Amino acid sequence: MGRIRDKWRGTRYPDPGTRAIPTQELRTALLALNGTGVPFSVREAGGGVDLIAEWKCLEPATGSGLSREQVERTFKISLRLLAEDREVRAADEQRTVTRAGPAPGRTVGKGHGKGPIRWVHKEWTYEKGTDGRRQKVVTFDVNVTRDMKDPLRTAVLGAGWTWRGVRTL
Repeated sequence: MGRIRDKWRGTRYPDPGTRAIPTQELRTALLALNGTGVPFSVREAGGGVDLIAEWKCLEPATGSGLSREQVERTFKISLRLLAEDREVRAADEQRTVTRAGPAPGRTVGKGHGKGPIRWVHKEWTYEKGTDGRRQKVVTFDVNVTRDMKDPLRTAVLGAGWTWRGVRTL
């Protein structure tokens, strides 16, 4: 049962033979992700959590006038560094706020969820290509696993630590 749970929650183990670095070096490596062009920020936290990676994403608005709607999503990964086990426990959280009407709009819906985030959203439009034919062009592309989790996991696994997804910290 443990392996199924590990797979569902996204637990990853470092390659055999990878030397584990000290906790402070791992913390520094995770905080250093801020300056590398990633769409999220990593900051220090308190209350039983060592670091928090957070990404606020504003989806393109749909409709116009009073029927205009726009969704703001906040993805948060709370990280706890367990030095004795050489393990990083990661708890995912997502919040959504839907606003309607002219910007900034009134709030018409809110949502909150915990657990593994596997959220992908793409939008396309059709434009005339260089050859004169219609082609699909991506106008909005968000993939939380690719854009947020992968850089964090790569830093943790490269440091010789285990990445363990948990529901709450």
